[in-house]
Amino acid sequence: MLDILGRYVPEAALIYCFEQIKRYGVHLKIVNERLSRHGDYRKLPDGGHLITINAGPNPYRFLITLIHEIAHLVAFIEHGHRIRPHGKEWKQTFKLLMLPLLNPAVFPKELLPVLATHFKSPKASSSADARLDCELSRYDETVRGIFVEELPEGALFAYREKRIFKKGSKRRKRYECLELETKRNYLFQPNARVMPISNYD
Repeated sequence: MLDILGRYVPEAALIYCFEQIKRYGVHLKIVNERLSRHGDYRKLPDGGHLITINAGPNPYRFLITLIHEIAHLVAFIEHGHRIRPHGKEWKQTFKLLMLPLLNPAVFPKELLPVLATHFKSPKASSSADARLDCELSRYDETVRGIFVEELPEGALFAYREKRIFKKGSKRRKRYECLELETKRNYLFQPNARVMPISNYD
């Protein structure tokens, strides 16, 4: 397990993560990247605990996701299964589990202030925190496209390869964008990664 885990988390966090996995009897499953989520936790019928994490190339995102999911497990053990999945009990547990990792031995110093802000009130996903997601994306080994907020208003872009949109104006925190084929408007987070299109017929 240590050898496998060592491929995905920062070296300075390896023993801590291994200890948490062993302490709570976690069965860790690493899978190909899924667009819908970074990871998930499930209690098995036999009482065991399954955590599934995307095998992405970014060790910092993997680490945050792993601790995020372990926090679900611990919060349910300590407070019961009737708590809200991302409620106050989970938030507090997530903060406490992350605290030993929030140092420059584990994370780049440029990330630490962003993480400090995020952990004042953690969101349901690192991608839901646009600033954190943008900063984490700088450490992706392979990056395709740009953030939708980087495009000028009126620019065309492809999202998930086949769907073509025209960027509109910002509404509060998100951008209203028109899908050209259906003529329907959709709201995009500023950190949504898209492919700019220069020519479109």
